[in-house]
Amino acid sequence: MAQPILEVKDLQVHFPIRRGLLQRTVGHVKAVDGVSFTLNRGETLGLVGESGCGKTTAGRALLRLIPATGGTANFDGQDIFSLAPEAMRTLRRRIQIIFQDPGGSLNPRMRVGNIIGEPLLVHGLATGDQLRSRVEELLVRCGLWKQAADRYPHEFSGGQRQRIGIARALALDPDLIVCDEPTSALDVSIQSQILNLLKDLQDERGLSYLFISHDMAVIHHICHRIAVMREGRIVEMGTRDEVIRSPKQAYTKELLDAVPEADPHRKRIVAPAAKA
Repeated sequence: MAQPILEVKDLQVHFPIRRGLLQRTVGHVKAVDGVSFTLNRGETLGLVGESGCGKTTAGRALLRLIPATGGTANFDGQDIFSLAPEAMRTLRRRIQIIFQDPGGSLNPRMRVGNIIGEPLLVHGLATGDQLRSRVEELLVRCGLWKQAADRYPHEFSGGQRQRIGIARALALDPDLIVCDEPTSALDVSIQSQILNLLKDLQDERGLSYLFISHDMAVIHHICHRIAVMREGRIVEMGTRDEVIRSPKQAYTKELLDAVPEADPHRKRIVAPAAKA
């Protein structure tokens, strides 16, 4: 995990504040204000912070789902923000995203097979029986069954829909996946299943994850390194053990204290980190 696949320097995303009849710009909301980090191959970097700190905005800006105001983002030697549309289209095969809401991210009018197969069709990678076989393979690998391809998203539970979202993200065999709070809408037991699936897929495929979450317990479970965000900036960064065991910022300690403890008589502490 020594070779960076993604290098972000001074990323900025500012949204204009407009007022008046002519909607003149009178200021800016600095959602992301000078974020820098690197992500190594096969590594999971956790981007953690409270709601509204800018972590999701940063992730979406890296995918050019929203425009960045400034900074650079180099993916495997290519500057994401300067790529022409066709070049960016090609790059999207290597960078995918898993959205927070497993229901809202799936088209309710499309069958699951069409949802997962659409990226393959768009990029001209598979058609016909080959496409169907690839979709079924992805469904089975993500813990579903082949016949799920013929059903609609509303026929599945939240955890199953998130598995569909993961299968769609895997369809193009990417190198990097931005995981935008992929477990926050799920029950605790289902969260564990999804996290274990993501870890298994990483081991099998050498995937890199930018894992966005507000939950330190989730971040502790899956990440190798942690970057703590507050008000659009990274205020602390280090290995999982460094941040969890010896937090330097009071804000990081507050996030750790927010992790619920089942036994009220026992001192709250995050469990020892498992070997990466």
